[in-house]
Amino acid sequence: MSATSLRGRRIAITGAGRGIGLATAKALYRHGATIVIGDLDSESAVAAATIVGPGTEGYPVDVSDYESFATFHKEATAHAPLDVLINNAGIMPIGRFLEQPADRHRRAVEINVMGCINGMHLALPAMVERGRGHVINIASSAGKAPVPGGLTYCGTKAAVIALTETARVEYAGTGVDFTCVMPSFTNTELIAGTAGLKFIPTAQPDDVAEAIVAAITRPTADVFVPKIIGPILRTQPLIGRRLRDLINRKLGAYTTFLDFDPNVRAAYQHRIDES
Repeated sequence: MSATSLRGRRIAITGAGRGIGLATAKALYRHGATIVIGDLDSESAVAAATIVGPGTEGYPVDVSDYESFATFHKEATAHAPLDVLINNAGIMPIGRFLEQPADRHRRAVEINVMGCINGMHLALPAMVERGRGHVINIASSAGKAPVPGGLTYCGTKAAVIALTETARVEYAGTGVDFTCVMPSFTNTELIAGTAGLKFIPTAQPDDVAEAIVAAITRPTADVFVPKIIGPILRTQPLIGRRLRDLINRKLGAYTTFLDFDPNVRAAYQHRIDES
């Protein structure tokens, strides 16, 4: 497809009070887009909007709650329709599955999966009617491979990958593009206390942000950050479980969500438990 200019494009980003969401908001703003920030923490949303620049709007949104997302969508489209919705909000509970409370698993599903579903259900009608638009769902490379200690997280991100691809096929020909972004370990509070992967560099939020900018200007279905993750994940289903498991153990992928520093991770864990 031909490249699309971002100047004047209206783009809403959930979970943009910090991390990848905020980095993406700043990158898109630099390219001339008008940004609407949503975050569960209303103070973070407003503060992030100030950081991004004049004309940026910030509103509270609980993406797991349809009515809350509907209110955010109404605010985001009060002055103009959305050109792009980036469903970025998500949480990453890690640790041994049975040692975590059931409510933590439930909340991850509500935010990570229902957040994307709610956003698409609200944004798509106007996009389809206009014959143009773009939905970007932030998943994870963990949705493509097993990561012990991330059972629920992997499951939710696999769901995001599947629903994005299915939407792409269902709405083919409507003029609406769909992109699934799958970062590997990214240097945000989500990976606090973990060791990351061996031989694969930890991405920076700005790396993911620039990949998202590129995906909007020249729409593509799948985005991997860093790019080397794409060939690795595409190859693994072809080599069989035994070899895949051996490789992933060598990379440290099978221990990083189990052997982490709970003290370093405590602040983030408390925040997502209170979300």
